[in-house]
Amino acid sequence: MRTDVIVVAAGRGQRAGDGLPKQYRTLAGQPVLRRTLARFVGQPGIRFVQPVISPEHADLFASVAEGLPDVRPPVTGGATRQASVRAGLEALAADPPDLVLIHDAARPFVSGRLVADAVAAAAAHGAAVPALALVDTLKALTDPGFVATGPDRNAVRGVQTPQSFRYELILAAHRAQAENGDLTDDAAVAEAAGHRVAIFPGDPANIKLTTPEDFVTAERNALLALADVRTATGFDVHAFGPGDHVVLGGLRIPHTMGLAGHSDADVVLHALTDALLGTIGSGDIGHHFPPSDPQWKGASSDRFLVHAANLVRAAGGRIAHLDATIVCEAPKIGPHREAMRERIAAIVDIPVARVSVKATTSEQLGFTGRREGIAALAAATVRLPWID
Repeated sequence: MRTDVIVVAAGRGQRAGDGLPKQYRTLAGQPVLRRTLARFVGQPGIRFVQPVISPEHADLFASVAEGLPDVRPPVTGGATRQASVRAGLEALAADPPDLVLIHDAARPFVSGRLVADAVAAAAAHGAAVPALALVDTLKALTDPGFVATGPDRNAVRGVQTPQSFRYELILAAHRAQAENGDLTDDAAVAEAAGHRVAIFPGDPANIKLTTPEDFVTAERNALLALADVRTATGFDVHAFGPGDHVVLGGLRIPHTMGLAGHSDADVVLHALTDALLGTIGSGDIGHHFPPSDPQWKGASSDRFLVHAANLVRAAGGRIAHLDATIVCEAPKIGPHREAMRERIAAIVDIPVARVSVKATTSEQLGFTGRREGIAALAAATVRLPWID
């Protein structure tokens, strides 16, 4: 059955504290909303992901969703969550799915198992939600500061998203309840329209980010999930040629000669690009940017390194460290070392403390010792989600 996903991301998340809306804040180096969208992309049976956003966040959304396949252009949400979901449902009406999953952007840890169970439950029951048994005793509030006996915790459940429905059922329910804006979730909308809502097992890891404390917990969980630590190396060399400067580590450094190459011949960034590509098994710089292609003639090599860093992030990874060693007799690297570190860190958007630049001569041996060119060696360490 054709299944689409609506990701509701139109809120401002004021309880999460100052700063960007919570769905656009970073979690282990990656925006929360990108993590959430990526969890659905490529899942078996999922056709499209339809985001619903605030119009004032259009530029933020474009940056976090860049490169994700099967994510439809966002639609504008409403004043309430209910209105935002209805906008997402209406956006699918021209080519309707059989089933639809409705998910909160602030739940970035939704698992493949939960998505599959949501699809199966909607197909079987028409309307279903993931639910967790409560472990804490519930109490009713009486006078301020006092409690009384509350409901039996065995008779209640904590409900999560994605909530899943037959598309026509939930669209009709939302249209019928358009004036009843106090309903807190889509299960309540379906119930108000007279439908029974089934439950299926939720996931304790599928937490919703609401408060600053939630982000602290989520950051720790996200780092623990990046258990696949990989290191790869890169190497590049370019010969000297006519010129009055060389480009190294993204910096233009005056010199008596230039470096010959199809692009700007930045051996440092080329070696780092290959190292990053190696961590995800994505070939080498020549595969992505063939020297035979005229569009790369004279190109600035920071474009290559940005591309490799984006591929790592698209794979769910986080760059932990970059290390480069430059081998040459001249020019002197020491005076430019810190500026190189800062430039490389800015290119890949990581703290400068995670970048190392070193230099050495080859004791006048070999082509570098004869001042015929410059070489660079690089290593990259990244953290990736564990895949069996």
